[in-house]
Amino acid sequence: MPLILSVLMTCVVSMISTIRGVGWGQSFMAVWPSAWALSWVVAFPVLLVVLPIVRRLTALVVRAA
Repeated sequence: MPLILSVLMTCVVSMISTIRGVGWGQSFMAVWPSAWALSWVVAFPVLLVVLPIVRRLTALVVRAA
């Protein structure tokens, strides 16, 4: 799950950021794949570290309700 989540989220976020930065054009496809790769390389390990904390916090919220 973390692998697929990180791939999809970084795809969407890097695409929006790249479109905002360079717009739709030939430069978009020149820039976006490397932006996506860099964001995924950062996001996947962060997700693996943060996921247990998020699960605990979610369990606290669900139990409190």
